[in-house]
Amino acid sequence: MSKRPSWDDYFMDITQRVATRSTCLRRQVGAVIVLDKRILATGYNGAPQGLPHCEETGCLREKLGIPSGERYEICRGLHAEQNAIIQAALHGVSVSGGTMYVTHQPCITCAKMIINAGIRRVVCAQSFPDELARSFLAEAGVALVLWHPEEQGGAAAAPGRGERES
Repeated sequence: MSKRPSWDDYFMDITQRVATRSTCLRRQVGAVIVLDKRILATGYNGAPQGLPHCEETGCLREKLGIPSGERYEICRGLHAEQNAIIQAALHGVSVSGGTMYVTHQPCITCAKMIINAGIRRVVCAQSFPDELARSFLAEAGVALVLWHPEEQGGAAAAPGRGERES
């Protein structure tokens, strides 16, 4: 008899599949926004609609030797979290009160967008060394949860942060 996955495991599995659409040469990231156990929008990192992707043009940040986590504005791509929020807005779908599942912890720019979109909980599969993003999310009352598959104990609050369910 098989055990059904937890909701966090279920949506994170989908998020990891969404990430496979990424065209970033450095890191494949996926995001899924959920409200009341229903998927509202998805996003992955890649170039704006209609523009060539990095896999066609090459990575400018790589060519310039810019380390991970720095100079986001030089990247031609949008982050997965940004694309998910934009997709919801484009189609007139409110994400307020929702949960965002993302393969990597959001950067500070995405954290600010998440806060303003009214998302109340972020579940990420991998942490990222952006303490400012973590502090903004905490200050805004957005729960940041580091996901662990259920067989390893389920989701847990990010280090130093209490999990706040909404």
